[in-house]
Amino acid sequence: MTTQQRWTMVAATLGSAIVFLDGLVVSVALQRIGEELPASVVGVLEGQTYVGTGYFATLAAFLILGGALSDRYGHRRVFTIGLAGFGVTSLFCGLAPTLELLVLGRLLQGVAGAFLVPGSLAIITSTFEGPARARAFGIWAAATSATNLLGPIAGGALIGLTWRAAFFINVPLVLVALWATRRHMAEHRGVDAPTRFDWLGAITAAVAVGGISFGLIRGQQREWDDAVAWAALGLGVLAAVAFPVLMARRADPLVPLDLFRVRGFATINLSTFLIYGALYNTFGFQAVFVQGTLGYSPLAAGLITVPGGLLLTVLSTRVGALAGRFGSRRFLVAGPLLMAVGLLWFARIPATSGAWLADPADPLSLLPPVDVLVDVAPYLLLFGIGLSLVVAPLTTTLMGSVPLRRAGLGSAINNAISRVGQPLLGALVFVAITVAFYSTLGGLVPGTDTSSATLRAAVAPLNAPERGAPPQVAAASRIASTDAFHVALFVAAGLLVAGAVVNGVGLRAKDEHAPTPGRPVEAES
Repeated sequence: MTTQQRWTMVAATLGSAIVFLDGLVVSVALQRIGEELPASVVGVLEGQTYVGTGYFATLAAFLILGGALSDRYGHRRVFTIGLAGFGVTSLFCGLAPTLELLVLGRLLQGVAGAFLVPGSLAIITSTFEGPARARAFGIWAAATSATNLLGPIAGGALIGLTWRAAFFINVPLVLVALWATRRHMAEHRGVDAPTRFDWLGAITAAVAVGGISFGLIRGQQREWDDAVAWAALGLGVLAAVAFPVLMARRADPLVPLDLFRVRGFATINLSTFLIYGALYNTFGFQAVFVQGTLGYSPLAAGLITVPGGLLLTVLSTRVGALAGRFGSRRFLVAGPLLMAVGLLWFARIPATSGAWLADPADPLSLLPPVDVLVDVAPYLLLFGIGLSLVVAPLTTTLMGSVPLRRAGLGSAINNAISRVGQPLLGALVFVAITVAFYSTLGGLVPGTDTSSATLRAAVAPLNAPERGAPPQVAAASRIASTDAFHVALFVAAGLLVAGAVVNGVGLRAKDEHAPTPGRPVEAES
């Protein structure tokens, strides 16, 4: 590997890693954000959900556009713009004085991230050839997993000082990537880029994802007595219905529909929607629950993500080799099922489970208590092994299901779909959590008006109640939050089982391996 290739790998890996890392680190900070940032327009859990899902919604909505712009104007140029934008919006988020401005910053940060993810894979593809390219993707996957492994730990320690560190931590990484990009990365452009961009398609996709997500979350928070929520939901549904019709009629569609006539491509994208929707939502609500309900420290909330990341880093290369030898289908069925079993174990966690108060100043506190080893550790191991069986085989199957001339577009579409599942399914999980929480709370404390705006401001699902909350309500909220979290885990487990069924039924032997160079992939029914 030459010096230019080595620094190109550094830039491409950092560029994609910070996008994934940011979602993990910020999820650990959500509980502190809800406690410390004032809000006048949104509720606490509503704002926390927007901070998480809003980022993924705009990231998903603009990924395809980011890939198209990269093909047209150059991978290096668009990648540089994405890095600069991500750095600026990270600073904006870190300095945000209110929850509403933080939500705005996260929406813009997601747009910037959409210019990084598809570009990083395209850059590696254009920089390496043959066996060197496969090795480069292996390095990229291992380095990204390692970054995501260490990120929540470092983030958890820094968040113990201030939640704003969750955003400031991006800045030095962005500066290193910018230097490597400008100094060492060569420029490349797609040879089959469309003559013009489908701006109407890009706007329609953004409105569909954003409108439905925002409408569901705000509607539930406002007891469905809110014109803005209904308008957003209606507009989102209308855009979602219009999108495939629009794609069929456009000369240069944002998403060519003929790709979905390929059985393997359609199957793997549907399972991606289900599996990654469950994955992202589990991590997001898990971080809020263990801190806000059980009382974990931010560092402990980061440490419990270590086993999964470590297993992914260690096992991915080996699993990828086995999938290449035996086919991906068996891994893409077993993996989600094992993840679902892990979630079902986690769903047995009681409201009395003890807190892990990990603190760097107290070395003994870094040892997990017995309750963590019994209630949480088995879930982490099962979920981590299952995820390790999914990631590499899914990527192999995806890239083998599209013609090589559309490999970049296929990757961008799959990245977008993996992130669409988070805000759309996250909105539904939010509704389930909220309904379960206030229903349980009302049953535990008879006579409580759970529809009261004052109560909902003082006692939010998965979060610690405010100090002024009535003692009986505050005590019941821990049980209600635990029950609501169980509901979220059952929903996520169901999504994972559905993903396994989709892979088992939809994938065939010829969908499981990468295509031979030059061989087109034919559409099939």
